[in-house]
Amino acid sequence: MTRYFDHPWVLGLGVVVAMLAAAMIILGHRRRQERLARFGSPEALVRLGPPGLAVVPRWRAARLALAALLFGIALAGPRWGEGRAIVDTDGIDVALALDVSLSMLAEDEKPNRLERMKQEVRRLRASAPGDRVALLAFAGRSYILAPLTSDDGALELFLENLDPTIVGQVGSALAPPLRQGIELLLASDGSADRALVVMSDGEAFDDRAAALTLAREAKARDVHVVTVGFGTPGGATIPLLESGGADVKRDQDGEVVVTRYDETLLREVAEAAGGEFIPADATDKGTRVRRALAELEGVRREEQQRLARPVRYQWFLGLALLLLLLDAYLADGGRLRRRAVAALFALMLPNVASAQGDQLQDAIKAHKDGRILPAIRTYREVLGTGDRRPIVLYNLGTALLAADSLDAAVDALERASFAPDPELRRRSLYNLGLAYLKRGMRGDGDARSNALRSARRSFRTVLLETPGDKDAQWNYELSLRAPQGGGGGGGAQPPQQGPQQRPTEQQGQMSRQQAEALLDAASREERETQARRQRGARAPRARGEKDW
Repeated sequence: MTRYFDHPWVLGLGVVVAMLAAAMIILGHRRRQERLARFGSPEALVRLGPPGLAVVPRWRAARLALAALLFGIALAGPRWGEGRAIVDTDGIDVALALDVSLSMLAEDEKPNRLERMKQEVRRLRASAPGDRVALLAFAGRSYILAPLTSDDGALELFLENLDPTIVGQVGSALAPPLRQGIELLLASDGSADRALVVMSDGEAFDDRAAALTLAREAKARDVHVVTVGFGTPGGATIPLLESGGADVKRDQDGEVVVTRYDETLLREVAEAAGGEFIPADATDKGTRVRRALAELEGVRREEQQRLARPVRYQWFLGLALLLLLLDAYLADGGRLRRRAVAALFALMLPNVASAQGDQLQDAIKAHKDGRILPAIRTYREVLGTGDRRPIVLYNLGTALLAADSLDAAVDALERASFAPDPELRRRSLYNLGLAYLKRGMRGDGDARSNALRSARRSFRTVLLETPGDKDAQWNYELSLRAPQGGGGGGGAQPPQQGPQQRPTEQQGQMSRQQAEALLDAASREERETQARRQRGARAPRARGEKDW
């Protein structure tokens, strides 16, 4: 771990002061012994004086010297690790749709197209730290990796782990990320301008008409579109991850696949959306993207951001004060020790409880302000301190549900549903049912049926305790009407996001528009799945059909 000090010279001064403190204690003891020697022999003084009169106070000298050294370290301004701070930012909302198909592993750009794309995303983030950014990964399908956030740590975590294995459907399709990016941006709250940036090698798209239709829709809804190309026209082979790069991708005939950059559709999408196309041979694409978005109007926000190596003087200052208290306690002679111990515990224990309470309140405030990812991290930190109360689990599960992390939300809310408080138990069960309902809307086959069954069980329990809960009634009926085995679901209604989706006193509910967008997306995916099934499963794939 990298550590450094704001004022390194103070460390030397601290060492000198520590040595002087120890020397003064020893010298003071000797002078006292010299004065006492005038009144009698050392044996008489030991017999008539208090205990320890003749003992050299070496331990006290060590305590005070260490306290002085710790004060010096605190004054030097030690720094390490990471911290957080609330800062004012000004930026727009940007959805980054990143191509993670197999063709992005081609090495015609060094080290490969995918890594080069990550570098450009980092440059873009560095040039616009105030923007809220969402990450979408796409190949044959599109997935939301991170909702809109300005948390660089969370974005970097997703970006670092970005590779073709996170998308289950092979191939390349541009329409799904365009549709999902537009819906995500329109569902966001705030008045900042919106932009959708698509980064891809442009190869193997088979949905040109749908992509152009969505590009025109983005223009009509004031979503600025920028497309960015990667790769070379000459192309390159595709190393296979499972072979460690030793083997390359081959088609159905066993011929080595050569993937080539194709700018045609990327350019057409940008033109249809009234946006900008940045070709693959452009240098510093991240800066070019930022320049293309420079005219968009941002909004001022308060954001919680991470700090690299914040000042950590509090630890050393606290230890120094404790040593001074210990010295006073031991030097007292036993007359006031009981009161000193009581006062020390009275000072320390409320502070520990207050620190945990402040941390929880910070998480709740972040959740109420819509900063879901920072809230989730802080809730988990509270749990890490040993505070596993049902209310903390409920808050964490609710935040995870808002962030669309359904599996983790189910785990936290299931544990919170055993709370002794009836109101907290009801809220936990409601949100648990909502998580299962969302999972069921997106699932297929047995997974869909099991999730909907669990949703019905949760909402039924809520209705047994509070029969007049209209939102629970709505969602219970929805879980009954939803197709159980993976049908179309086109006529289903959106789940009711009642007041339950809030931390402590229920915070952060999604709007009905967001709920409708969620269900519409699930319905479209179901219809597409059924259409593919009706066309028949094709294994192996049709000759000439690209799966990279």
